[in-house]
Parts: sequence; C-alpha cells; structure tokens
Amino acid sequence: MFSRRVKDQEKRLSPKYTCITTKEEVNCKQGTSIKSELEPETFKPNLREASDLLEADQIEKLARNLPPRTIGYPWTLAFGTSKHGMSIKSLYRAMQGQDTPVLMVIKDSDGQVFGALASEPFKVSDGFYGTGETFLFTFNPEFEVFKWTGDNMFFMKGDMDSLSFGGGSGEFGLWLDGDLYHGRSHSCKTFGNPMLSKKEDFYVQDIEIWAFE
Repeated sequence: MFSRRVKDQEKRLSPKYTCITTKEEVNCKQGTSIKSELEPETFKPNLREASDLLEADQIEKLARNLPPRTIGYPWTLAFGTSKHGMSIKSLYRAMQGQDTPVLMVIKDSDGQVFGALASEPFKVSDGFYGTGETFLFTFNPEFEVFKWTGDNMFFMKGDMDSLSFGGGSGEFGLWLDGDLYHGRSHSCKTFGNPMLSKKEDFYVQDIEIWAFE
C-alpha cells in the first residue's frame, strides 16, 4: 500500500522518535519535511475495524498529526468501552503488550468528540510519564490539536482511580475517573489547550483507544 520510499523513511525515523524530550525535537525540520513529501494516501490509514466514534474525514485529520513513526501502520482497536466495558482496570489490561503510541478518542454525553495521543501505552505510574509526542485534540467546534508547549513535562499519569493528561497550576488538560464514566477538562500549561469538552465536567458515552501496528 505504501511506497518503499515511505517505509524507508519511517524506518530511519523510528529510533529518533522513541525518545523525544524537547519541543525542538517534536517540531524538527526533518519530521516536517518528511510529512510534506508523503503522498496524500499516506494520511488515509487502514483501520482493522470500523470506528464507532470517528468519521472518515476526522480519521484523516488526526492521521496528519500523528508522530512520523506511526505512518504506514494500520490502526488497531486496542480498547473500546463498548467491547471491554467501562473500567480503567480493563483499559490497563488491554494496554499490556502494546509498544506503540496510542490514540484515545472520547465521545461524551453531549456528543462532543475529543481526546489525546499518548506517546506510549497507558499504565499505572508513580508520576508523570511520556514524551513531547503526546498531544490533546478536539473536534469541537472544529478540529484543533494542542501540542506540547515545553512549559513542563506533565504529559500523562495513571493510577487505579484516574487517568490524566497535562498539568500545571493544579489543573489537568484531560482527566478520567476509574470507571471511565466521569471526566473533566481544563486549560493546562503542558499543552496550552482550552477546555476540550463543552462543559468542564462531562460524562463519557464511549471511548476507543487505537494502536498502530
């Protein structure tokens, strides 16, 4: 499906992008030029199963913002609340064995779609983890991506009671409780994002987490 040139490029980029720690590396010219050279079809990923939350044009928009090391790989549904239930324990269990970045897509009870790209699979952690590849996004009212500002390294944190992204001044960019039912979104320094949802507190309708393999 993808040209040999694209495969060679992503193979050459892969090691570099596994340990991004500075904003400059996230926005490096090499990554930008590689993406600008790729054929339009590159951004129409192959999903191993249909998404219940994303339309085709939304998938394409997200694909254009994914880390270069994910380009060319099919999207695999690693976790879905409709299939695995509303449980953070099930989410962590589904992440075991994954070794790619993962894309979390949330649809709330207001019908809003937003989420996060995590530089590595979700896990229980003592502190924040991840790299500058991590970003937040929303489709409300239109598609926007909020990448690392470089202000801090509060990318993501997980425990058995919650999962959170971004921080600074005591506010999370995106937070989910242990039942994956109640969530909250604030502006945060890590990503410089506005509130992703229509309301500060929201209720989850469905979640999908996609891996790239």
